[in-house]
Amino acid sequence: MERIRIVFSGSGGQGVITASIIIAEAAVLYENLVAVQSQSYGAAARGGATKADVLISDSEINFPKVNNPNLLVCLTQEAYNQFSPIIRPGGFLVTDTHYVKTHNGVAARQRELPMYQSVMDNIGKPVVYNICMLGAVISMIDFVRPESIMKVLETRMPAGFIDINKKALELGIKLGEPFKE
Repeated sequence: MERIRIVFSGSGGQGVITASIIIAEAAVLYENLVAVQSQSYGAAARGGATKADVLISDSEINFPKVNNPNLLVCLTQEAYNQFSPIIRPGGFLVTDTHYVKTHNGVAARQRELPMYQSVMDNIGKPVVYNICMLGAVISMIDFVRPESIMKVLETRMPAGFIDINKKALELGIKLGEPFKE
C-alpha cells in the first residue's frame, strides 16, 4: 500500500478534526492499518483556521506530520490559499464549490465538489457536512471502506444521529465516485 498522507483543512466548526479522527480510527480498528492523526487550530476555535494531518500506512510511521500530502481537503478559501502550495504533484486536492474558488496554479488533480450544497439540499443540516466530505474522499481513493467509517460513527455518535450520518456518508460517496482512482 502506498502511504496515504492527508491534510484536512477548513475553519473551526466544520468538523475537520472530527473527520480526521474518524478516518484514522477506521483505518486502525477495521482495516488493520497503521495511522497517526495530529491537529492544529487558530486561537478562535469556531471560525478559526483548522488543520488536521492523517498518515495511513501498512507499515510503521515515524513522523506524525504531513509535509506534502497526496490528499488535501480545503473547506474554506483561506485554507485553500494557505495549503494548496503544499500538495504533492499529482495528488488530489478536494474543495467545496460553496466555499472555495480554485485557480489553475496547483500541480494536483483538483476536485471541486458541491458537498455543502448537497448536504443542505438532501439532509438540511450542516452538522454532517464533514461526514459527506469523508464519503467523497474514501470513494475517490480506495483505502478505507465505508463500512469501517460507519462502525466508527456507530461508536462515537448518539443513536439518534446514526441515520443522518449514514445518509451524509452515502451522499459524499456518490459525489466522489465519478473521480474514483
